[in-house]
Amino acid sequence: MATHYYTASSLDGFIATEDNSLEWLFRQDIDLDGPMAYPAFGAKKGALAMGSTTYEWIVAQENGKWDYTSPTWVFTHRQLPDKTGGGEVTFTQADVREVHAQMAEAAQGKDIWIVGGGDLVGQFHDAGLLDEVWVQFAPVTLGSGSPLLPRAIDLELIEVARNRDFMCGRYAVVR
Repeated sequence: MATHYYTASSLDGFIATEDNSLEWLFRQDIDLDGPMAYPAFGAKKGALAMGSTTYEWIVAQENGKWDYTSPTWVFTHRQLPDKTGGGEVTFTQADVREVHAQMAEAAQGKDIWIVGGGDLVGQFHDAGLLDEVWVQFAPVTLGSGSPLLPRAIDLELIEVARNRDFMCGRYAVVR
């Protein structure tokens, strides 16, 4: 089991615009059966963690349709409604160490995915719980927005591929 941050980024290091839009991402061409694409990555996950902004964006974009079948923890300091239509979601304010232990148990040997939110990923890193960072770099710059990672993390490149418009990199966290 490993804990991964899997995301897409603009070339200038942003995962979303200042208003949390991902429209720039959906204009890009990717082969979902190609290297480092989400379907193959997603098949190996057993639990997810995300921040409240990511959760709210997902449920707003999908009109309440929740496609995640793995247990999910949403980190938030606000009271959020469960809009998953029966998905296995836990809203939490707990420390990432405590939640990671719960996620590892729920994942039953499968991987853990930290979805969106560079700050949340940073908290897992700071606790020594982040193993890999997978980034699909899109051929676009945003100038500002939500940063890919808002803190210093040393990484080692372990795999690189091209998937149509995307330059994909897989990195191990250097401890």
